[in-house]
Amino acid sequence: MRIKKRILIYVCSTVIGITAITFLLIYILFYSYREQSFRKQQQNKIRYTVQLIQKYREQSAEISSILDEQDINDFYDEKLLVYDKEKDLIFSSLDSLEIPSARSILHSLSPAQQSVFSDERHYDVLGAYIESNRQVYYAIIKAYDAFGYDKLSYLRNVLIVLFIVFSLLVILVSLYISGKISRPIALLADNIQHYDFSSNNEPLSVKTSTYEIEHLTERFNELVRRTNEAFAFQKRTIDHISHQLKTPLAVLVSELERISSSTDNEVIKQELDRQVVKAQSLGNIITVLLEISKVEAGQQLKKYNTRIDEMIYDIIGELNIIYPDFNFHIKYTPQELDEKRLEVLVNPLLVKQAFQNLLSNCIIYSSENKGSIEIDASQTGLLKIHLSNKGAIITDAEQKMLFQHFFRGENSRGQAGYGLGLVLTQKILAANNADVSYTNRDEENSFVVSFKG
Repeated sequence: MRIKKRILIYVCSTVIGITAITFLLIYILFYSYREQSFRKQQQNKIRYTVQLIQKYREQSAEISSILDEQDINDFYDEKLLVYDKEKDLIFSSLDSLEIPSARSILHSLSPAQQSVFSDERHYDVLGAYIESNRQVYYAIIKAYDAFGYDKLSYLRNVLIVLFIVFSLLVILVSLYISGKISRPIALLADNIQHYDFSSNNEPLSVKTSTYEIEHLTERFNELVRRTNEAFAFQKRTIDHISHQLKTPLAVLVSELERISSSTDNEVIKQELDRQVVKAQSLGNIITVLLEISKVEAGQQLKKYNTRIDEMIYDIIGELNIIYPDFNFHIKYTPQELDEKRLEVLVNPLLVKQAFQNLLSNCIIYSSENKGSIEIDASQTGLLKIHLSNKGAIITDAEQKMLFQHFFRGENSRGQAGYGLGLVLTQKILAANNADVSYTNRDEENSFVVSFKG
C-alpha cells in the first residue's frame, strides 16, 4: 500500500471516527436531557392536578375535566390516572389512551418507592406517590413528547448532515495533506527505482524541507558510496593480487614441475623444503597485499603505539632460527635517549613484515655473516633506522628500478625471491607515515627507514 493511501486511511478513519463518536454522544446526552425534562414536566402536572382535586373536592371531576380539555392540546396522546390512598381511581383524563401497565405500576408505588418510570413504544409512563395536606394520592401519566421528539429528530438530522459534510471536508483535506507529505517520499522512491547502480551517478537529491527525507537521502547516498567503494575495493584487490602473484605462482609451478622430473630423493627433499619456504613467503605476501588493498580502497589501518627497536629484536630472533650464524650489531644514536621517542604509531603486523623483508635481504645479500642496525632518534619528531651490510652494491641504473614490481638486480642471481619484497615494503611504510631509501658506499648497501612523528 502506498504511503499516501495509508496516510489518507489513517487520518480519515481517526478524525471521522472521533467525529462520529462525538456526535453520537451529543445525541445520547440530548436524548437523556429530553427524557428527564419531560419527566419533570409530567411530575409537575401531576402535582398541580392533585392540588386542584384536593382544593375543589366536590367539583373535582368537573374541574379536572375542564383542565383536561384545556391541556389536552398541550401534548398529544396523554392519559392521566389519579388514585386515592386506597388505590381507588378518583380521576381519569378524557383521552382514550390506555395504560396496560397501570395496575403493575400502581402496586409498585409506595412510600418507599415514590416514583416509577418506564416507556411503552415512545410513550413515557410515569407513576408517582404524592403526599399533599396529609393526604396520600397515587398518579399514573402516559404521554407522548411530540415537541421533544421533534427537537430530537431535528438534532439527529442536523448531526447527520454535519457528519457527512465534515467527513467530505476531512477526506478532501486529508487528500491534500497526504499528497503534500508523501510527495517527497514518492519522489525519493521513484529516484531510487530509476537509479543506475552500475554507473557512477551523481549523488541522489530530493528538493524537500523535511529533515527525515533529507537524512534518508544522505544515508542512501552514503550507502551507495560505501557500496561502490566495496565493489571498487573488491575489483582492485582481485586485480592487484592477480597481477602481483601471477609471476610468483608461475615460478613456483615451474619449480615444482622441475622437481617432479628429478629422481634423486635427497635433491627432491631439499628442493621441496625450499619450495615450502617460498610458499610460506607467498602466503605472507598475500596477507600484506590484502591489507595494502584495503588501504588503497580508502579504509583506515588500525594503528598502535609500537616500540620499533623491540620489534626489530623479535624479527632478529626469528631469523636466527633460520640463519643461526648471522649476527646483527645494533647501536642507538644517541646512546642515552628517551624511550618514548622509540615509539611510533603504526600497524604492527604490516611494519613487522616490512622490516622482515629488509632484514632478510640484509642477510641474503651480505658477503659476511654480519650486518649493522643503527637506531637514530637524535632528531625530534623523526626516527631513522639504518640497515647496512657488506656485499655487491646496486648500480645507479638498477636503483631506478629498485622499488618496481618483479625487479631483481644482478646481485640477486642464484637467490630465491619474487622481486616483490621491496615493493611491498615501500607501500607498507608509506601507509604508516614512513618512507624507505637506498644508498651505497664502499661496497656497503644501506637502507634507511624514516618514521615521521
